[in-house]
Amino acid sequence: MHSYQNKVAVVTGAASGIGQGLAARAAALGMRVVVADIDADSLAGVETALRERGATVLAVRTDVADYDSVSVLAEAAYQHFGAVHLLFNNAGVLVDGLSWERSVEDWRWSFDVNAMGVVHGIKAFVPRMLEGGEEGVVVNTASQAGLIVGPFLGPYSASKHAVVGISETLLYELSLLKAKVRAAVLCPGEVATRIWESERLRPEQYGEKPDFSTRAEASFRELVSTGVAQGMTPAQLAEFVFDALAQGKFWLFPHPNFKPTYSRRYQSVIAETVPQVMQF
Repeated sequence: MHSYQNKVAVVTGAASGIGQGLAARAAALGMRVVVADIDADSLAGVETALRERGATVLAVRTDVADYDSVSVLAEAAYQHFGAVHLLFNNAGVLVDGLSWERSVEDWRWSFDVNAMGVVHGIKAFVPRMLEGGEEGVVVNTASQAGLIVGPFLGPYSASKHAVVGISETLLYELSLLKAKVRAAVLCPGEVATRIWESERLRPEQYGEKPDFSTRAEASFRELVSTGVAQGMTPAQLAEFVFDALAQGKFWLFPHPNFKPTYSRRYQSVIAETVPQVMQF
């Protein structure tokens, strides 16, 4: 894609954090933007802010865990703009704590949003994007936790590993079809978002998350959440993403400092050694 001017971007999870940054960057590059989120109030604020900057924007409240809701989003985007060139399957939530103490609902919510949200986006948009015959990119937001593993992030890490696998599969399939649409996967580290406040958006059917039972869990959360709060801004991340896409990259790594840890894990797998355990 040589120019973003007047092209169309769809961003899920756009009411805050990374999604909001991606939507703002897309608009600044002259794209028409469809913003989607389950948080209707915050989404309305993002829509207003973008319009005040002169952007052409459509806001659609969307629950990515519900395929019918994502289908409505796709229908609205195509009816309003007639095409989609960049699809950011970005919405995500985080549940942490000891794996065996997480409820079935904790796991289900994590997978419904983080993994199935990506599946729903692919299912609802990719056939239309292919039919349109124009260049496009499907960008799925995973995480460094989709490549490396630590304690207390079972639901999050498992669902983000799924996103990486889904994204690679999509890359291979689109390549085999010689399609003009390609795939990319975003694996950020610390970005100053509200991901650690995901519970504020948790639907009632998923119940409530239990409190921590160990000091190690609390120490881990404090350490990582502090790093997130001090991390890259969503605007900086979005600038990186669009620059990387312009270079045709599949792996989008705004924080490459994770690579030594990934290398140790890879070598451990090849050598069949027991993985090193993190201490907190």
